[in-house]
Amino acid sequence: MKPTRRQTLALALGSAGFALPAHATPNGARDCKAPDPRWRAGIEGQRKADLGDGRYLNPVLAGDRPDPNVLKDGDDYYATFSSFQYYPGIPIWHSRDLVNWTPVTAALTRNIGIVWALDIAKHDGRYFIYIPALDLVDSARPVKTWVIHAADMRGPWSDPIDLHLDGFIDPGHAVGEDGKRYLFFNGGNCVRLSDDGLSADGEPKHVYSGWPIPEDWIIEGFALEGPKLLRKDGWFYMFSGQGGTAGPPTSHMVVVARSRSIQGPWENCPQNPIVRTESAGEPWWSRGHATPVQGPGGDWWLVYHGYENGYRTLGRQMLLEPIEWTADGWPRALGADLSRPLAKPKGAAAGPHGLALSGFAPDAFKTKFAFFSPRADGPDRAQLKSGTLRLAGQGSGPADASPLLFVAGDRSYEVTVEIEIDSGAQGGLLLFYNERLFCGLGLSEGRLHAYRLGQEERWPPGGPASTRRMYLRVRNHENIATFFYSTDGQRWSKERSFEIAGYNHNMADGFLSLRPALYAAGPGSVLFRTLTYRAGVEMSGAG
Repeated sequence: MKPTRRQTLALALGSAGFALPAHATPNGARDCKAPDPRWRAGIEGQRKADLGDGRYLNPVLAGDRPDPNVLKDGDDYYATFSSFQYYPGIPIWHSRDLVNWTPVTAALTRNIGIVWALDIAKHDGRYFIYIPALDLVDSARPVKTWVIHAADMRGPWSDPIDLHLDGFIDPGHAVGEDGKRYLFFNGGNCVRLSDDGLSADGEPKHVYSGWPIPEDWIIEGFALEGPKLLRKDGWFYMFSGQGGTAGPPTSHMVVVARSRSIQGPWENCPQNPIVRTESAGEPWWSRGHATPVQGPGGDWWLVYHGYENGYRTLGRQMLLEPIEWTADGWPRALGADLSRPLAKPKGAAAGPHGLALSGFAPDAFKTKFAFFSPRADGPDRAQLKSGTLRLAGQGSGPADASPLLFVAGDRSYEVTVEIEIDSGAQGGLLLFYNERLFCGLGLSEGRLHAYRLGQEERWPPGGPASTRRMYLRVRNHENIATFFYSTDGQRWSKERSFEIAGYNHNMADGFLSLRPALYAAGPGSVLFRTLTYRAGVEMSGAG
């Protein structure tokens, strides 16, 4: 009997000293015959891609990093991501080797709506970020394109400028053979920009129709989007996403087309798609939305996103795959299903990686925290002082409180915080997807509240509380969340546990992720102290 691709890969990797990671089967069950992949432990035990031996294991940036877009700027690399309803928005991260990343700033502070996939560019020594956003107020112009610019990636960034390009998403900046600047959009559309990049110079036109997906492939939809342009060896290459960014595990993919002119015509790569999840048994689902980038040693790579098999709650995570250029001038991906460690990019020393999630650092709103902000509210509600956070109340409970969140990228983790409520206020600790889907514990005068599926539990309800000061803890062990409380931070009581694997985009829409969150509701404010994050915890034990 001919061995399957998985069996062949297992034999090959075993002889090379690698362990094949466990994958979930299509029905979500665990494969108990293979060990879990072992990442290197970074800050606070958080998983780290760099294995320290010249190899890395995806993801290179764990947690919710959707629609990654990478700019090579000399020896530096900058990445940014869709920020949707999280503000401050447009987080920017920095790397020297494409594997180790650290946060720089958040480029967008003004609430312009729901920010989708964007693009970073550098032109004539200045940096630009082109931003599509869904405006929740302006029904006449619901989808707009904005641009911000700066002299330095660390900012300060300009106020958003309305390009008056409506109805498009996923911009990709390029400079043509004519020296003019262009923006490509979803659906294969393109428009020329003014020389300063701050306005359109003409009307958008359709230039590319995508790659014909076979009728029998299981996808979410055609969804031609995310064009990223590269000029190399006399060709313009357009890397696009197709198939839909979520839905079935086999939905998303990376397709490539090329042209001698920025104006087209565009021919499709005969090997399309060059990246695709072929089976629900693979470790990464819905792989797509790729940016091609040259490594520090001159080799070539794709940076894109994917859902981790069994962990959609973590959102779309940033993946790195090597590519080569074939003799006929097309890119070919080399990472297979990304289940095994791969050789790191050559030519740069490893730098620091990650971000401490514990504590309330003074720069937390530039690097860690973001509000879930469907409305125009944000950091003016928060005061960071002496290692504490005071958060002014808003709304009547978690659903309309615009909680403060951060990205967790580990399969298992524990978050602990001390809270103290003002009279009339309610505050607490949540795992929050959106205003309709969250779970957690809250404290108000005389009462402990328990929330599940976006509403307060009644069977059984939360119990009485005789204090305004309490410690709360959530332990998320592979999508089983257990909540605890304590009056002294030493002796813990287990409140209840929830199964949370369904708290994800396929169930609730919005392209978001399940994030640890702090909230303050009602009149007054809530003081938060001693926030701690610990990765890789097990589920056993009281607290």
